Amino acid sequence: MNNLVALCAIGAEKILANEIKFLGYKTQGNAPGRVFFTSDDEGLFRSNLCLRTADRVYLKLAEFEALDFDQFYDGVNQINWQDFFKKDTQVVIDKVRTHKSKLNSEHAIQSMALKSIYSKLQDVWHMSIMPESGEKSDVRIYIEENKVSVMLDLSGEPLHKRGYRTDGGLAPIRETTACILLQMMLWRRKTPLHDPFCGSGTIATEAALYAYNVAPGFGRHFALENLAIFDRTQADEIRCKEAEKIRPDVKARITGSDIDPMAIERSRKNAEHACVTAGRALQMIGSDQRITRPDFTIADFKELQAPYEKGLLLANPPYGERLGDDEQARILYSSMHSLFTDFAGWDMGFITSNENFETCIGKKAHSVKNLKSGNLDTKFYIYAEKE
Repeated sequence: MNNLVALCAIGAEKILANEIKFLGYKTQGNAPGRVFFTSDDEGLFRSNLCLRTADRVYLKLAEFEALDFDQFYDGVNQINWQDFFKKDTQVVIDKVRTHKSKLNSEHAIQSMALKSIYSKLQDVWHMSIMPESGEKSDVRIYIEENKVSVMLDLSGEPLHKRGYRTDGGLAPIRETTACILLQMMLWRRKTPLHDPFCGSGTIATEAALYAYNVAPGFGRHFALENLAIFDRTQADEIRCKEAEKIRPDVKARITGSDIDPMAIERSRKNAEHACVTAGRALQMIGSDQRITRPDFTIADFKELQAPYEKGLLLANPPYGERLGDDEQARILYSSMHSLFTDFAGWDMGFITSNENFETCIGKKAHSVKNLKSGNLDTKFYIYAEKE
Protein backbone atom coordinates (compact mmCIF):
# COMPACT_ATOMS: atom_id res chain seq x y z
CA MET A 1 0.00 0.00 0.00
CA ASN A 2 1.27 3.48 -0.94
CA ASN A 3 0.89 6.65 1.12
CA LEU A 4 0.06 9.55 -1.19
CA VAL A 5 -0.50 13.28 -0.80
CA ALA A 6 -2.56 15.28 -3.27
CA LEU A 7 -2.22 19.08 -3.33
CA CYS A 8 -5.11 21.38 -4.17
CA ALA A 9 -6.32 24.96 -3.78
CA ILE A 10 -6.86 25.87 -0.14
CA GLY A 11 -10.59 25.58 0.39
CA ALA A 12 -11.04 22.64 -1.98
CA GLU A 13 -9.82 19.85 0.31
CA LYS A 14 -13.29 18.31 0.82
CA ILE A 15 -14.00 18.26 -2.91
CA LEU A 16 -10.66 16.62 -3.69
CA ALA A 17 -11.17 14.09 -0.88
CA ASN A 18 -14.55 13.12 -2.36
CA GLU A 19 -12.95 12.74 -5.77
CA ILE A 20 -10.25 10.47 -4.33
CA LYS A 21 -12.91 8.32 -2.62
CA PHE A 22 -14.82 8.10 -5.91
CA LEU A 23 -11.70 6.60 -7.50
CA GLY A 24 -11.82 3.92 -4.81
CA TYR A 25 -8.95 5.07 -2.59
CA LYS A 26 -9.08 5.64 1.16
CA THR A 27 -8.46 9.13 2.48
CA GLN A 28 -6.41 9.64 5.65
CA GLY A 29 -7.36 13.20 6.57
CA ASN A 30 -6.21 16.55 5.23
CA ALA A 31 -4.36 19.77 5.96
CA PRO A 32 -4.73 23.16 4.25
CA GLY A 33 -4.16 22.50 0.55
CA ARG A 34 -3.37 18.79 1.06
CA VAL A 35 -5.33 15.53 1.16
CA PHE A 36 -3.68 12.32 2.39
CA PHE A 37 -4.73 8.95 1.01
CA THR A 38 -3.58 5.40 0.37
CA SER A 39 -3.66 3.39 -2.84
CA ASP A 40 -2.38 0.26 -4.51
CA ASP A 41 0.39 0.50 -7.12
CA GLU A 42 -2.15 1.32 -9.84
CA GLY A 43 -3.08 4.44 -7.90
CA LEU A 44 0.31 6.03 -8.53
CA PHE A 45 -0.52 6.52 -12.20
CA ARG A 46 -4.31 6.51 -12.04
CA SER A 47 -4.54 9.35 -9.53
CA ASN A 48 -2.46 11.57 -11.82
CA LEU A 49 -4.46 10.59 -14.88
CA CYS A 50 -7.92 10.95 -13.35
CA LEU A 51 -8.00 13.55 -10.56
CA ARG A 52 -9.61 16.75 -11.86
CA THR A 53 -9.13 19.02 -8.83
CA ALA A 54 -5.62 18.02 -7.66
CA ASP A 55 -2.65 20.26 -8.47
CA ARG A 56 -0.03 17.56 -7.81
CA VAL A 57 0.29 14.06 -6.41
CA TYR A 58 3.21 13.02 -4.19
CA LEU A 59 4.35 9.67 -2.86
CA LYS A 60 5.22 9.96 0.82
CA LEU A 61 8.51 8.10 1.29
CA ALA A 62 9.11 8.62 5.01
CA GLU A 63 7.93 10.37 8.15
CA PHE A 64 10.22 10.82 11.16
CA GLU A 65 11.13 13.21 13.96
CA ALA A 66 14.16 15.48 13.62
CA LEU A 67 15.25 17.83 16.38
CA ASP A 68 18.63 18.52 14.78
CA PHE A 69 20.41 18.10 11.44
CA ASP A 70 22.01 14.80 12.44
CA GLN A 71 18.58 13.23 12.94
CA PHE A 72 17.36 14.84 9.73
CA TYR A 73 20.32 13.56 7.70
CA ASP A 74 19.95 10.02 9.07
CA GLY A 75 16.18 9.97 8.47
CA VAL A 76 16.58 11.00 4.83
CA ASN A 77 19.50 8.59 4.37
CA GLN A 78 17.45 5.61 5.54
CA ILE A 79 15.09 5.92 2.58
CA ASN A 80 15.84 3.42 -0.20
CA TRP A 81 16.28 6.08 -2.86
CA GLN A 82 17.80 3.52 -5.24
CA ASP A 83 14.34 1.94 -5.61
CA PHE A 84 12.93 5.14 -7.12
CA PHE A 85 15.70 6.80 -9.11
CA LYS A 86 17.75 5.79 -12.11
CA LYS A 87 21.52 6.20 -12.01
CA ASP A 88 21.48 9.40 -14.06
CA THR A 89 18.50 11.06 -12.32
CA GLN A 90 18.95 14.71 -11.38
CA VAL A 91 17.46 15.06 -7.90
CA VAL A 92 16.05 18.47 -6.92
CA ILE A 93 14.67 19.51 -3.51
CA ASP A 94 12.05 21.75 -5.08
CA LYS A 95 10.42 23.08 -1.91
CA VAL A 96 10.80 23.03 1.85
CA ARG A 97 8.08 24.06 4.29
CA THR A 98 8.72 24.38 8.03
CA HIS A 99 6.30 25.23 10.84
CA LYS A 100 6.92 25.33 14.58
CA SER A 101 10.11 23.27 14.23
CA LYS A 102 13.69 23.54 15.45
CA LEU A 103 14.93 23.12 11.88
CA ASN A 104 13.74 26.25 10.12
CA SER A 105 16.39 27.25 7.57
CA GLU A 106 14.90 26.21 4.24
CA HIS A 107 18.20 26.60 2.40
CA ALA A 108 20.12 24.48 4.95
CA ILE A 109 17.41 21.81 4.88
CA GLN A 110 17.54 21.66 1.08
CA SER A 111 21.32 21.33 1.08
CA MET A 112 21.39 18.66 3.81
CA ALA A 113 18.61 16.63 2.18
CA LEU A 114 20.34 16.57 -1.21
CA LYS A 115 23.66 15.65 0.42
CA SER A 116 22.00 12.76 2.28
CA ILE A 117 20.19 11.47 -0.82
CA TYR A 118 23.30 11.46 -3.01
CA SER A 119 25.39 9.92 -0.23
CA LYS A 120 22.94 7.02 -0.05
CA LEU A 121 22.88 6.54 -3.82
CA GLN A 122 26.67 6.71 -4.13
CA ASP A 123 27.08 4.10 -1.38
CA VAL A 124 24.53 1.70 -2.88
CA TRP A 125 25.66 2.07 -6.49
CA HIS A 126 29.39 2.37 -5.65
CA MET A 127 29.70 5.67 -7.52
CA SER A 128 32.03 8.50 -6.58
CA ILE A 129 29.93 11.11 -8.37
CA MET A 130 26.35 11.30 -9.63
CA PRO A 131 26.18 12.16 -13.36
CA GLU A 132 22.84 14.06 -13.10
CA SER A 133 22.49 13.80 -16.88
CA GLY A 134 19.00 12.29 -16.90
CA GLU A 135 15.51 13.54 -16.14
CA LYS A 136 14.89 15.82 -13.16
CA SER A 137 13.02 14.40 -10.16
CA ASP A 138 11.58 16.67 -7.47
CA VAL A 139 11.49 15.94 -3.76
CA ARG A 140 9.46 18.07 -1.35
CA ILE A 141 9.99 18.28 2.42
CA TYR A 142 7.53 19.39 5.09
CA ILE A 143 8.63 19.81 8.72
CA GLU A 144 5.75 20.46 11.09
CA GLU A 145 6.31 20.48 14.85
CA ASN A 146 9.63 18.67 14.27
CA LYS A 147 7.99 15.86 12.26
CA VAL A 148 9.55 15.47 8.81
CA SER A 149 7.61 14.29 5.77
CA VAL A 150 9.65 13.42 2.68
CA MET A 151 7.63 13.32 -0.53
CA LEU A 152 8.48 12.37 -4.12
CA ASP A 153 6.72 14.23 -6.95
CA LEU A 154 4.76 11.91 -9.25
CA SER A 155 3.18 14.63 -11.39
CA GLY A 156 5.93 16.82 -12.81
CA GLU A 157 4.18 19.78 -14.42
CA PRO A 158 1.21 20.88 -12.27
CA LEU A 159 -1.86 18.81 -13.07
CA HIS A 160 -3.85 21.85 -14.19
CA LYS A 161 -1.62 21.82 -17.28
CA ARG A 162 -3.73 19.31 -19.18
CA GLY A 163 -1.96 19.93 -22.48
CA TYR A 164 -4.88 21.27 -24.51
CA ARG A 165 -4.59 24.99 -23.78
CA THR A 166 -2.13 26.57 -26.20
CA ASP A 167 -3.23 30.14 -25.44
CA GLY A 168 -4.86 31.21 -22.19
CA GLY A 169 -5.17 34.92 -22.85
CA LEU A 170 -4.93 37.29 -19.87
CA ALA A 171 -5.28 35.80 -16.37
CA PRO A 172 -6.95 32.52 -17.37
CA ILE A 173 -8.67 30.43 -14.74
CA ARG A 174 -6.82 27.23 -13.89
CA GLU A 175 -8.32 24.03 -15.24
CA THR A 176 -8.34 22.53 -11.75
CA THR A 177 -10.09 25.61 -10.37
CA ALA A 178 -12.76 25.36 -13.06
CA CYS A 179 -13.41 21.78 -11.94
CA ILE A 180 -13.62 22.85 -8.30
CA LEU A 181 -16.28 25.41 -9.21
CA LEU A 182 -18.29 22.82 -11.14
CA GLN A 183 -18.20 20.53 -8.11
CA MET A 184 -19.13 23.33 -5.70
CA MET A 185 -22.17 24.05 -7.88
CA LEU A 186 -23.10 20.33 -7.87
CA TRP A 187 -23.29 20.51 -11.68
CA ARG A 188 -24.59 17.50 -13.60
CA ARG A 189 -24.19 16.87 -17.31
CA LYS A 190 -27.94 17.06 -18.00
CA THR A 191 -28.00 20.69 -16.77
CA PRO A 192 -27.31 23.32 -19.46
CA LEU A 193 -24.17 25.35 -18.70
CA HIS A 194 -23.10 28.73 -20.01
CA ASP A 195 -20.00 30.87 -19.39
CA PRO A 196 -20.65 34.51 -20.48
CA PHE A 197 -16.97 35.53 -20.09
CA CYS A 198 -15.38 32.42 -21.57
CA GLY A 199 -11.90 33.95 -22.13
CA SER A 200 -10.00 30.84 -23.18
CA GLY A 201 -12.88 28.38 -22.83
CA THR A 202 -11.54 26.62 -19.75
CA ILE A 203 -14.81 26.32 -17.81
CA ALA A 204 -16.73 25.00 -20.82
CA THR A 205 -13.91 22.65 -21.85
CA GLU A 206 -13.51 21.18 -18.36
CA ALA A 207 -17.29 20.80 -18.15
CA ALA A 208 -17.22 18.84 -21.41
CA LEU A 209 -14.45 16.53 -20.19
CA TYR A 210 -16.46 15.94 -17.01
CA ALA A 211 -19.75 15.44 -18.83
CA TYR A 212 -18.32 12.84 -21.20
CA ASN A 213 -16.25 11.22 -18.43
CA VAL A 214 -12.89 11.92 -20.07
CA ALA A 215 -9.92 11.59 -17.69
CA PRO A 216 -8.19 15.00 -17.64
CA GLY A 217 -4.65 13.62 -17.96
CA PHE A 218 -4.93 11.86 -21.33
CA GLY A 219 -3.06 14.61 -23.14
CA ARG A 220 0.13 14.69 -21.06
CA HIS A 221 2.92 12.79 -19.33
CA PHE A 222 3.81 12.62 -15.63
CA ALA A 223 7.05 12.65 -13.61
CA LEU A 224 6.24 9.09 -12.50
CA GLU A 225 7.11 7.93 -16.02
CA ASN A 226 10.77 8.89 -15.44
CA LEU A 227 11.11 6.94 -12.19
CA ALA A 228 12.46 3.41 -11.75
CA ILE A 229 9.15 2.32 -10.19
CA PHE A 230 7.15 3.15 -13.32
CA ASP A 231 5.32 0.19 -14.87
CA ARG A 232 4.55 1.12 -18.48
CA THR A 233 2.46 -1.98 -19.17
CA GLN A 234 0.31 -1.25 -16.16
CA ALA A 235 -0.03 2.43 -17.17
CA ASP A 236 -1.15 1.45 -20.68
CA GLU A 237 -3.76 -0.87 -19.18
CA ILE A 238 -5.03 1.93 -16.95
CA ARG A 239 -5.29 4.29 -19.92
CA CYS A 240 -7.36 1.73 -21.81
CA LYS A 241 -9.62 1.11 -18.82
CA GLU A 242 -10.25 4.83 -18.45
CA ALA A 243 -10.83 5.20 -22.20
CA GLU A 244 -13.57 2.58 -21.94
CA LYS A 245 -15.36 4.83 -19.43
CA ILE A 246 -15.67 7.75 -21.88
CA ARG A 247 -19.32 8.46 -22.73
CA PRO A 248 -19.53 10.20 -26.13
CA ASP A 249 -23.20 9.13 -26.39
CA VAL A 250 -24.51 11.34 -23.57
CA LYS A 251 -26.19 14.69 -24.20
CA ALA A 252 -24.59 17.80 -22.72
CA ARG A 253 -25.52 21.43 -23.52
CA ILE A 254 -22.35 23.39 -22.84
CA THR A 255 -21.85 26.88 -24.25
CA GLY A 256 -19.70 29.95 -23.83
CA SER A 257 -19.67 33.52 -25.08
CA ASP A 258 -17.40 36.55 -24.96
CA ILE A 259 -17.46 40.03 -26.44
CA ASP A 260 -13.90 39.55 -27.70
CA PRO A 261 -13.63 37.63 -31.02
CA MET A 262 -10.08 36.58 -30.15
CA ALA A 263 -11.38 34.98 -26.94
CA ILE A 264 -13.87 32.95 -28.93
CA GLU A 265 -11.15 31.83 -31.33
CA ARG A 266 -8.98 30.77 -28.37
CA SER A 267 -11.86 28.96 -26.72
CA ARG A 268 -12.75 27.00 -29.83
CA LYS A 269 -9.12 26.06 -30.44
CA ASN A 270 -8.52 24.91 -26.86
CA ALA A 271 -11.76 22.94 -26.70
CA GLU A 272 -10.95 21.32 -30.04
CA HIS A 273 -7.52 20.22 -28.75
CA ALA A 274 -9.14 18.70 -25.65
CA CYS A 275 -11.78 16.86 -27.65
CA VAL A 276 -9.22 15.57 -30.17
CA THR A 277 -7.22 14.17 -27.23
CA ALA A 278 -10.39 12.43 -26.03
CA GLY A 279 -10.85 11.03 -29.53
CA ARG A 280 -7.34 9.60 -29.51
CA ALA A 281 -8.10 7.95 -26.18
CA LEU A 282 -11.16 6.34 -27.76
CA GLN A 283 -9.03 5.12 -30.67
CA MET A 284 -6.92 3.15 -28.17
CA ILE A 285 -9.94 0.92 -27.59
CA GLY A 286 -10.91 0.75 -31.26
CA SER A 287 -13.65 3.39 -31.20
CA ASP A 288 -14.03 6.14 -33.81
CA GLN A 289 -16.67 8.08 -31.86
CA ARG A 290 -16.24 11.81 -31.26
CA ILE A 291 -16.84 14.08 -28.30
CA THR A 292 -19.32 16.89 -28.95
CA ARG A 293 -17.54 20.23 -28.79
CA PRO A 294 -18.82 23.09 -26.60
CA ASP A 295 -20.46 25.86 -28.63
CA PHE A 296 -18.87 29.32 -28.42
CA THR A 297 -20.36 32.57 -29.76
CA ILE A 298 -19.31 36.22 -29.90
CA ALA A 299 -21.70 38.19 -27.69
CA ASP A 300 -21.83 40.87 -25.02
CA PHE A 301 -23.30 39.37 -21.84
CA LYS A 302 -25.92 42.17 -21.87
CA GLU A 303 -27.36 40.73 -25.10
CA LEU A 304 -27.79 37.21 -23.75
CA GLN A 305 -31.06 35.48 -22.98
CA ALA A 306 -31.35 32.14 -21.23
CA PRO A 307 -31.91 29.44 -23.88
CA TYR A 308 -33.50 27.09 -21.34
CA GLU A 309 -35.75 27.50 -18.32
CA LYS A 310 -33.15 26.06 -15.94
CA GLY A 311 -29.37 25.87 -16.09
CA LEU A 312 -26.07 26.97 -14.59
CA LEU A 313 -24.30 30.22 -15.45
CA LEU A 314 -20.70 29.93 -14.30
CA ALA A 315 -18.09 32.62 -14.88
CA ASN A 316 -14.68 34.07 -14.11
CA PRO A 317 -15.56 37.70 -14.89
CA PRO A 318 -12.70 40.07 -15.76
CA TYR A 319 -10.91 41.66 -12.82
CA GLY A 320 -7.47 42.97 -11.85
CA GLU A 321 -5.06 42.23 -14.68
CA ARG A 322 -7.87 41.64 -17.16
CA LEU A 323 -9.54 45.01 -16.55
CA GLY A 324 -6.81 47.31 -15.35
CA ASP A 325 -8.37 48.97 -12.31
CA ASP A 326 -11.03 48.60 -9.62
CA GLU A 327 -13.28 51.29 -11.09
CA GLN A 328 -13.65 49.37 -14.34
CA ALA A 329 -14.41 46.23 -12.34
CA ARG A 330 -17.07 48.08 -10.32
CA ILE A 331 -18.78 49.32 -13.47
CA LEU A 332 -18.70 45.87 -15.05
CA TYR A 333 -20.01 44.08 -11.95
CA SER A 334 -22.81 46.63 -11.53
CA SER A 335 -23.98 46.02 -15.09
CA MET A 336 -23.93 42.25 -14.50
CA HIS A 337 -27.06 42.59 -12.34
CA SER A 338 -29.04 42.16 -15.57
CA LEU A 339 -28.02 38.50 -15.65
CA PHE A 340 -30.39 37.79 -12.77
CA THR A 341 -33.25 38.91 -14.99
CA ASP A 342 -32.00 37.48 -18.28
CA PHE A 343 -31.21 34.12 -16.68
CA ALA A 344 -34.05 33.97 -14.16
CA GLY A 345 -34.40 30.45 -12.80
CA TRP A 346 -30.71 29.62 -13.39
CA ASP A 347 -28.15 28.90 -10.71
CA MET A 348 -25.11 31.17 -10.93
CA GLY A 349 -21.53 31.18 -9.72
CA PHE A 350 -18.89 33.92 -10.05
CA ILE A 351 -15.23 33.73 -8.97
CA THR A 352 -13.30 36.94 -8.38
CA SER A 353 -10.67 38.48 -6.12
CA ASN A 354 -12.75 41.64 -5.74
CA GLU A 355 -13.98 41.97 -2.15
CA ASN A 356 -16.86 44.27 -3.15
CA PHE A 357 -18.44 41.98 -5.73
CA GLU A 358 -21.77 41.53 -3.91
CA THR A 359 -22.15 45.28 -3.37
CA CYS A 360 -21.35 46.03 -7.01
CA ILE A 361 -23.63 43.39 -8.52
CA GLY A 362 -26.40 44.39 -6.11
CA LYS A 363 -27.33 40.97 -4.79
CA LYS A 364 -26.13 39.01 -1.79
CA ALA A 365 -24.88 35.52 -2.58
CA HIS A 366 -26.50 32.48 -0.98
CA SER A 367 -23.01 31.19 -0.21
CA VAL A 368 -19.42 32.46 -0.48
CA LYS A 369 -16.46 30.08 -0.66
CA ASN A 370 -12.85 31.15 -0.15
CA LEU A 371 -10.30 29.64 -2.54
CA LYS A 372 -6.56 30.24 -2.54
CA SER A 373 -4.68 28.90 -5.54
CA GLY A 374 -1.01 29.81 -5.70
CA ASN A 375 -0.67 33.40 -4.48
CA LEU A 376 -4.17 34.42 -5.56
CA ASP A 377 -6.93 34.80 -2.96
CA THR A 378 -10.36 34.55 -4.53
CA LYS A 379 -13.97 34.24 -3.45
CA PHE A 380 -16.59 32.13 -5.19
CA TYR A 381 -20.04 33.70 -5.00
CA ILE A 382 -22.83 31.14 -5.34
CA TYR A 383 -26.37 32.14 -6.25
CA ALA A 384 -28.28 28.89 -5.91
CA GLU A 385 -31.14 28.20 -3.52
CA LYS A 386 -30.12 24.53 -3.16
CA GLU A 387 -26.70 25.67 -1.83
